[in-house]
Amino acid sequence: MRNHVTDMFGIDVPVFAFTHCRDVVVAVSKAGGLGVLGAVAHSPEQLEIDLKWIEDELDGRAPYGVDVIVPLRYTGSDDGGLTVADVVEAIPNAHREFVDELLERYDVPARADLEGQESSDRTSMFGSSAEQPAPFSADQAGPQLEIALAHEPALLVNALGPPPQFMVDQVKERGRRIGALAGKPQHAARHINAGVDLLIAQGYEAGGHTGEVGSMVLIPEIVDAAGDIPVLGAGGIGRGRQMAAAMALGAQGVWCGSVWLTTEEAETHPVVKSKFLAASSSDTIRSRSRTGKPARQLRSSWTDEWERQDSPDPLGMPMQPILVAEAIDRIDRAAHKSGSGAEQLANYFVGQIVGDMDKIKPASQVVYEMIDEFIDAVRSLGVYVE
Repeated sequence: MRNHVTDMFGIDVPVFAFTHCRDVVVAVSKAGGLGVLGAVAHSPEQLEIDLKWIEDELDGRAPYGVDVIVPLRYTGSDDGGLTVADVVEAIPNAHREFVDELLERYDVPARADLEGQESSDRTSMFGSSAEQPAPFSADQAGPQLEIALAHEPALLVNALGPPPQFMVDQVKERGRRIGALAGKPQHAARHINAGVDLLIAQGYEAGGHTGEVGSMVLIPEIVDAAGDIPVLGAGGIGRGRQMAAAMALGAQGVWCGSVWLTTEEAETHPVVKSKFLAASSSDTIRSRSRTGKPARQLRSSWTDEWERQDSPDPLGMPMQPILVAEAIDRIDRAAHKSGSGAEQLANYFVGQIVGDMDKIKPASQVVYEMIDEFIDAVRSLGVYVE
């Protein structure tokens, strides 16, 4: 396939794979697409390790990308940013008590019982220093960006809001491409003004942080707003027919995330992976319960508890992720026990395409099947114009 996007990155097919798993990045890039490593949960040390591993595996034969999260505004941003300790101090006691009571009611073991050591506090879940920058902040993403640019990713993407000027400047100075996700035409306009090279139109169906406009409506709106800047379609895309639909709406490729979560290479929690394989497209919910911003995830007892009328409203970003970090860690560690409360609570970000994710496959096979179905879909439409 040849278009603006494939020429821009030197790839065979315009399939971009957002994933937190370095093995998926390599598999998709080797299959002719472009794997993009989600770095938000990486420490600087782990990001350095993973990027070196990716580049050793690809050996210059295929490009890859890195995705970071630098929101334009977040709790404390007006005051120059907060440390982890600042955020922990600001969390209301009522929210702490709700989380503690929830874990007790579902009989989730304490970390000391899971690890054979004293339970960590919420601060330590985000590094060894309480004075380090809060998660989901420009200060936290700065070192991640510096490490990424010390390597050779072809694409840097900001997943939440327009890239800040320092990010745009540094990426452009290194001769790399920069992209951003948009959920409204207004978002696209801000991204264009910031200087992006690529727009990702992410519809309501997508996993993770997503807006309220469906892909069928959103993609042509973003394409119209983008002018000469290429657009990738995202949200509810995991098969070739959906890829064909996105490109018929004006996109020059697709950005997929959820579909890689059940691949052989994915590091998805085994219990959550099993839930994904059994789920229908109706088994997801947009919830603020993990990050403080609306993020589509698998519905579970965790999301149900936060949706109760007598539950406290989730806090904003970055307070909510720090509030729940230890709880999610404990749930994940204990969820392997069949029939346990932790198993009921366990979930993860995923889009509505989960209803099609019913088999474990190699990531490369997902790419090849997507392209084969795309070709069949495009050819089948030819009968309407003959």
